[in-house]
Amino acid sequence: MPETTDQQKFVYDFTEGNKDLKDLLGGKGANLAEMTNLGLPVPPGFTITTEACKVYLGSGSEPTALRDEVSAHLEALEKRMGKKLGQADDPLLVSVRSGAKFSMPGMMDTVLNIGLSDASVAGLAAQAGDERFAWDSYRRLIQMFGKTVLGVDGEHFEDALDEAKRAKGVTTDVELGAADLKRLVEEFKGIVAKDTGRDFPQEPREQMDLAIRAVFDSWNGDRAKLYRRQERIPGDLGTAVNICSMVFGNLGPDSGTGVAFTRDPASGHQGVYGDYLQNAQGEDVVAGIRNTVPLADLERIDKASYDQLMQIMETLETHYKDLCDIEFTIERGKLWMLQTRVGKRTAGAAFRIATQLVDQGLIDEAEALQRVTGAQLAMLMFPRFDEKAKTNLLGRGIAASPGAAVGKAVFDSYTAVKWSRSGEKVILIRRETNPDDLDGMIASEGILTSRGGKTSHAAVVARGMGKTCVCGAEELEVDTKRRRMTAPGGVVIEEGEVVSIDGSTGKVYLGEVPVVPSPVVEYFEGRTDGAAEDADELVKAVHRVMSYADGRRRLQVRANADNAEDAARARRFGAQGIGLCRTEHMFLGERREMVERLILADHEDERDEALKALLPLQKSDFVELFEAMDGLPVTVRLLDPPLHEFLPDITELSVRVALAEAREEAHENELRLLQAVHKLHEQNPMLGLRGVRLGLVIPGLFAMQVRAIAEAAAERVRAGGAPHAEIMIPLVGTVQELEIVREEAERVIAEVERATGTDLRLTLGTMIELPRAALTAGQIAEAAEFFSFGTNDLTQTVWGFSRDDVEASFFTAYLEKGIFGVSPFETIDRDGVGSLVRSAAEAGRATRPDLKLGVCGEHGGDPDSVHFFHEVGLDYVSCSPFRIPVARLEAGRAAALGDGGSDSR
Repeated sequence: MPETTDQQKFVYDFTEGNKDLKDLLGGKGANLAEMTNLGLPVPPGFTITTEACKVYLGSGSEPTALRDEVSAHLEALEKRMGKKLGQADDPLLVSVRSGAKFSMPGMMDTVLNIGLSDASVAGLAAQAGDERFAWDSYRRLIQMFGKTVLGVDGEHFEDALDEAKRAKGVTTDVELGAADLKRLVEEFKGIVAKDTGRDFPQEPREQMDLAIRAVFDSWNGDRAKLYRRQERIPGDLGTAVNICSMVFGNLGPDSGTGVAFTRDPASGHQGVYGDYLQNAQGEDVVAGIRNTVPLADLERIDKASYDQLMQIMETLETHYKDLCDIEFTIERGKLWMLQTRVGKRTAGAAFRIATQLVDQGLIDEAEALQRVTGAQLAMLMFPRFDEKAKTNLLGRGIAASPGAAVGKAVFDSYTAVKWSRSGEKVILIRRETNPDDLDGMIASEGILTSRGGKTSHAAVVARGMGKTCVCGAEELEVDTKRRRMTAPGGVVIEEGEVVSIDGSTGKVYLGEVPVVPSPVVEYFEGRTDGAAEDADELVKAVHRVMSYADGRRRLQVRANADNAEDAARARRFGAQGIGLCRTEHMFLGERREMVERLILADHEDERDEALKALLPLQKSDFVELFEAMDGLPVTVRLLDPPLHEFLPDITELSVRVALAEAREEAHENELRLLQAVHKLHEQNPMLGLRGVRLGLVIPGLFAMQVRAIAEAAAERVRAGGAPHAEIMIPLVGTVQELEIVREEAERVIAEVERATGTDLRLTLGTMIELPRAALTAGQIAEAAEFFSFGTNDLTQTVWGFSRDDVEASFFTAYLEKGIFGVSPFETIDRDGVGSLVRSAAEAGRATRPDLKLGVCGEHGGDPDSVHFFHEVGLDYVSCSPFRIPVARLEAGRAAALGDGGSDSR
């Protein structure tokens, strides 16, 4: 081995690393090293670190020491193998493969058979005793190298290959003979020369160096960046490069290549799952260009290799304590392991596998929580097809990624994106997908392919994204050029016709199939018992994982609910109270005119009359809400929205007045109303007269709401209930505002207590949704018993964004340019908004140690944000009813991670 110096080391032999060095060696390199350490049959090789990639991407050139390190490791590899890279008589060939920390299937570049040339192809043929194999390997090199390294349009090679098969009268590439492939090599070299202006490189080391550089460059390729944004993978990690001595699955019928899973990635069930392809190289399997046979068939084809593979799979799953995704090659009866990783899986499989591994004693409950995510739970709550509905079955493929997807058939990614942006739901249909289809896959409701299996590109990527996918529907003939699909019986589906695909059964239907609620939703609704013997297997797994989460979480989960119906649903979903009741939603419909009269009142008598009319309506709302949430806290936010939401539209009103004047009709009332609306009109109402400012400017408004809350609570107490009301004052920017409102509220509450003879014990607090409130939280806590962070408005005011405008105008560009990894309205901005939440929480509790802290913005149901709120010590999060199970799970995961669980992607 090359000597290690004090300078930074950029290259590691497979014998030097381990699975814990993913940051440095990438996932592929770290796991190749781990398998080598376990004594498994891994072809020798070495890994160029992610640090080398970072230097290259930052400076535009490789580290100075890299070439010498690569040369030293290559020399050691050549010595070990007893042959030199690309030598004429007995060439050493290598693969150059990407390998980032987090799996990005098909998104970055790989080149096989590096070292082949005009000078060495004959030597390879002689070494293997198979001329066809040598020329097949050479054409593969030129094709892959030309496309990924030299930037040649891959369709040029595909067209030439298709023409060669037509000329020979065959349908697959394995039916082409040595002479056919030799001619194809010359044609491929001509394509390279024509498209690039240079000949295909014949010097082996130049091939390897160019391939290494291409892998580095592919980290910032469009499809890789798009995938990272989709999967929220940081863009500054870089990729490692793995140089591995070639083993060949295309040496004849006693050779082949395959992908195996230690459990079914679609269902989580144990068994023999995977695909195998005789006389092929690895890319043939994942590309789906030839239909594979089930892995179980390998037992018949090559029992010795099959038995060894089964033993290795058991070893790896026990060692990694998880579902493993394995790539292997058999070279003339000799099994070689080319890759392993913790496999991507469907949401349902994730929950099943987590509980199975607990039962097997491989992991504990805390670790089980790290094997699932809130996003996966949300997927399980989507509807599924109604089995009782009448359907028109077109065909059936492989159930690659579950779900019920309905949309218009489209046959290329461009159309999928275009139609999706126009509001259409689409199903992307291809013979097979490739990495260039990623944007279309993201835009689609589901993916359907006529080729490939559970390990094809479409299946792997779809499972990672949670997209419904059916693969290998061979009976469906896909014609992408004519934009149509033909089913058995001659049924033709043109682009734009609606199809439905079931990723749980593999069935494809013509037209829209009705959906029914998910059994997981029925479980959360209380309609099924997750612990019952006859419960659905998936429901049982979800029930167990949720019990793990609820048993560990510190954060309480409340609901954003404004009426008794939503409150009752939230309680069934596990809500521990209401964290936000938006009283403005109680003033819609018929009540809007009453609020309008209150706002526009010229005299005290008019105002008092409007308030008097609103009081009993408000009280009845709160009585119903307190009854639905009896015994649990209900945080009621006093009226918050800007005035324009309760006033007539100024443009429409102006038109009505102008038309009345033109017709010389009476319009005194509308003219008076228009004058009032003009007086109250604001250029930026979200920063205008709203929240606490309304309560201070409109006498009696907040007092009426507080009285309604207090009287409703008193009524519930007298009825034997246990109301726990919390009154929240919105948009406070200074403690003086809060003190004035609090004084008035306490007076009203005392009056109600005396009048009803009840002890209400109502608490008063505020929303922290302005930067100034966060910065002066220590002062505000003197007058507040609780804080609830309104992260929607806080994000708007910290960033200077108007949410209603910016998401549609420039957020897409910001996401594409990498300024955002994710919208700050979706996941909390930890560095900006988050730092204010953290400091405000600390300052508030420094003033009032028993200060209750919560969050009621949209971030309360976002998985990543829940972890942040746990970290900064909040007491609860509040979110919409259907996001409550997700928040409960993530709160449990956050606690388990804090207890020492390992985060997993």
